[in-house]
Amino acid sequence: MGFLSVIRRWALRDKMPNREIARRTGLSRNTIKKYLRVGAVEPRFKTPKRPSKLDPYADRLGERKISVDLT
Repeated sequence: MGFLSVIRRWALRDKMPNREIARRTGLSRNTIKKYLRVGAVEPRFKTPKRPSKLDPYADRLGERKISVDLT
């Protein structure tokens, strides 16, 4: 569940005051008011594409087969 949906649920369904929501989340009351405005959307952060640490070994890892003896 997204962070903004939790804030909206507390404010709208649970009738929690903005001050209490701010105290629980650590955000300012102004930020809570901004998030509760109509049209506020969940903030999205782009993560850059990074190479995996295992990329140099991908070929070798793909070739290996693990045999398990369950006797």
